[in-house]
Amino acid sequence: MRAGVYLAHPRQGSFNHAVFDAVVEELRRRGADVLAHDLCAEGFVPLLSADETETVEEAARAHEAQVALHRAEVATLDAMVFVHPNWWGMPPAVLTGWIQRVLAPGVAYKLGTAAGEPAGLLKAGRALVLNTSDTPADREEREFGDPLQSIWSACVLPYVGVRDVRRVVFRTVTDSTEEERVAWLDHARLQAAALLA
Repeated sequence: MRAGVYLAHPRQGSFNHAVFDAVVEELRRRGADVLAHDLCAEGFVPLLSADETETVEEAARAHEAQVALHRAEVATLDAMVFVHPNWWGMPPAVLTGWIQRVLAPGVAYKLGTAAGEPAGLLKAGRALVLNTSDTPADREEREFGDPLQSIWSACVLPYVGVRDVRRVVFRTVTDSTEEERVAWLDHARLQAAALLA
């Protein structure tokens, strides 16, 4: 199985980095072919250009080698893992830009008309989203409606053909203990391993 693992956190040494490392290590230990990308460290440029704003027409050929590489890779994946914090109810800008620039029409989906239903083009049947948050779960649901759940499981991944969307939130991170973090990393490894089943 080929899995793409994507990290979106700018601070080296963050807990998100520890989750990313644990997932990549677990998937490789179990024999997966892993394409691991720390988007911030790689300097992925999230800014969508004017000629990348098509929704119905097939995306123009990527002018940047990095975007072209990611588009080519994502088409070969069997599973995807996204590791990121909850910032303002959204993924960080680098990951939002990655979604907009890489999961492009003709690459990740096909849309016959603007009002039509998309046909997902990715062969990746499953995805795992691992989030960190400092918002307690009851407040997240009560006050905000858990926007990240909607973003990933309704707006993004089904649109490109991923039907099995799994999500785990580790919270609250800032005041967590070392024991909690160790347990969370073990849970992240188990979730990653389950992707291969």
